[in-house]
Amino acid sequence: MKITMASITVTDQDKALSFYTTKLGFVKKADVHMGPLRWLTVASPEGADGVELILEKDDFPPARTYQQARFSAGIPMVAFASRDIQAEYQKLKKAGVQFRGEPQPMGPIISAVFEDGCGNLVNLVQTVAT
Repeated sequence: MKITMASITVTDQDKALSFYTTKLGFVKKADVHMGPLRWLTVASPEGADGVELILEKDDFPPARTYQQARFSAGIPMVAFASRDIQAEYQKLKKAGVQFRGEPQPMGPIISAVFEDGCGNLVNLVQTVAT
């Protein structure tokens, strides 16, 4: 068994698609309109083949409440790994990504949290060599 898809709720799918592709460098994998619904996925060109992130519209009120609560509490919705967090941090800052602080050591990882502009916090992490 393997993970092939995971989803996050976004306030605006078009804005999310632009952020995840333009700012983060992900690629659009699926964009299917199904009546009032839209199946929208992105993937990392550096990630495992077949693993996609679903950018799901926040149409389900309990999901919207959960997303807002996590954001207000400062809890990231998703985490992305980097081999060089300092370089990635500088590149993303230059691209206009809003970070909540600089990369910080946190036990076995270095972490920096940023906003996706669509209601989510994202944790950028690098594993510390042991």
